[in-house]
Amino acid sequence: TLRTEERQRLARERREEREKQHAAKETQILEKERKAKLQYEKQLEERQRKLKEQKQKEEQRRAAVEEKRKQKIEEEKERYEAVMHRTLERNQRLETRQKRWSWGGSVTPESESKTALLHTASKQSTSIANLKQTEAVMNKRLSSSAALLNASDRTRRTQLSPLDSSVISRLLAPTQASLARSKSAATLSAD
Repeated sequence: TLRTEERQRLARERREEREKQHAAKETQILEKERKAKLQYEKQLEERQRKLKEQKQKEEQRRAAVEEKRKQKIEEEKERYEAVMHRTLERNQRLETRQKRWSWGGSVTPESESKTALLHTASKQSTSIANLKQTEAVMNKRLSSSAALLNASDRTRRTQLSPLDSSVISRLLAPTQASLARSKSAATLSAD
């Protein structure tokens, strides 16, 4: 009986030892799983945080690009409006100059009506032959004055700098335009 009790006690102790070891292993496994789960959650949070930061940076970059694009469009619009404004001013100045160089000097409604009356009277009083003769004389004068202008213009341009010559040619443009207009007016009168 003593041996049997001794065996039973030893068997019980071994069993308890195995159970303790098993419990310790289980605890270690659970601890490892808990740590792995925590690490996974931490990595997941880190990844989400990085994705969020990346998304914010991308949105900021996109907003900056959009802002730059809008600014560029605005600058282009302002530049275009300035060019249009300058063009309109230049056209108005040219129209004013052309009116000054027209037949009756500066054109007002009153001078226009006087000019129209004078033209009507001259049409009625002058014969077609006289008008053709006047047109021929005028054509000669216009062509000779245009040739003189071109010749003097060429000689002056050779002595001037490119900037000065371009300014002079721009200043001469209304004069040549008014000469052409005078020629067309003479042709209309003859017709």
